[in-house]
Parts: sequence; C-alpha cells; structure tokens
Amino acid sequence: MARAGHVFPAGDLAALSLPVGDDGIIVGVDGRSRPAVLGIHHPVPFDMVLIGGVWMANVLALRAVATGVRVAVETGRPQVWTRLAQAANGGLECMTLHEVGKVPPLGATLGSPVLVIRDCGIRPPRGRVASAPWQPVLTLLPYVSPVAPRLVERAALVGVQQVSPEEARLIGRIMALPETQVDALSTFAENVTLWCTRTSRRMVRTVPTDSETGLLGNPSRLDPGTGGGQV
Repeated sequence: MARAGHVFPAGDLAALSLPVGDDGIIVGVDGRSRPAVLGIHHPVPFDMVLIGGVWMANVLALRAVATGVRVAVETGRPQVWTRLAQAANGGLECMTLHEVGKVPPLGATLGSPVLVIRDCGIRPPRGRVASAPWQPVLTLLPYVSPVAPRLVERAALVGVQQVSPEEARLIGRIMALPETQVDALSTFAENVTLWCTRTSRRMVRTVPTDSETGLLGNPSRLDPGTGGGQV
C-alpha cells in the first residue's frame, strides 16, 4: 500500500535534536522534559558563544569529556578549572588547561574530536587556535560586553543565561528572538539557558548529577570570587 510522503520544512531542520549519536552533549531537558542535546562537532568550523556563568561552562566541559571528546580550556583564571580538570582526567589527558594565547595545535579529527573553551574575560583576544573541522570553539562571556555583539553575530550557536533587561533586548535584536523570550531572559533560574540559532531556539534546564554537584556545587549564574557574571 503506497503512503504519502512526509514533508518537513527545510527551515525547521535546525530545530531537530535527538539524544543519540556520539557527537552530542546532553545539556539538560527542555520544557517538555525531553533530553536537550547539543550536536557541536561537525566537519566544518563551528563557533559558539555562551553568555553565562563558569558553572555552566564547567558542566559542558565535563559532559563533553564523558562523550569521549578532548577539551582544551584557554583561561586566565586556572583556579576555577584546575579541580575540574583533575577530576575529569583520571590519569589521562582528557582536559587540558592553557594560558591565554598559548593553546597549541590540537589535531582534531573525526575519531578524536576536540572542544576548545575560551574563558578569556569580557574582551577575549583573538585566539591562536580557531574553530576547525571537528574542533568547535565555545567562547564564554560573563555578560554582554562591548565585543559580545560581534561574537554573537558570527556564532553558529548562542547560549544565554540570565541577563539584564537591557542586555536581553540587545541579544533579542541580534538573534531575532520573540518578545516573550526577550522578556524571559532576565528572569531565568540559575540553571536555565536559552540555546539559539537564527532559525531555532530551545530553553533548557540543566539538572546536575550528584557527582557534578559534589564537584561544582549547586547551579550558579554568578562566578564566585571572580567578579564575573554581572546580571
């Protein structure tokens, strides 16, 4: 018996996210309690920006390692990453920390993907290692700094945690967010992130495991002791 074909609008393809495969990081659950997976490794360069706290970046790094991804962190504050790297490595070089501007070539391949996390303050300098096939780069910004619009505009994926109403309006204009989501950005809970592209968006609640809580503490938008995360 012949069946009519199912047509899916091409513009909606970017909204598909399936909790399968070895190139996705489960970052939490969406509003319908479905797993939210970030597929960040591609055969083309892929740049991301997270406007949020180091706690969320720590969780992303830890969960990336759990999927078999090598993580290289470029940071000017190694004190907030050292304990995590020690726990993630377990005697292996799964997560490495590098001074700003001193990330070496990482040799990412399909079989050995890498995630580069740039935690370089509100005005991150141009990195020595750029995004490349199987090597996405995530730039962490504690808030919407003067360079944020440029970074957001060129990013393939943007994550936004709680920001001020003024910051929310700026992000909303760049990412073409509906007014309801713009208004919601300033009311987010500590563990909520809006992940968005120009064509799709998904609000995600990250629930830490017991081991993550023991290592990182409870979800926090602010960065304790660093002066970052102004909201």
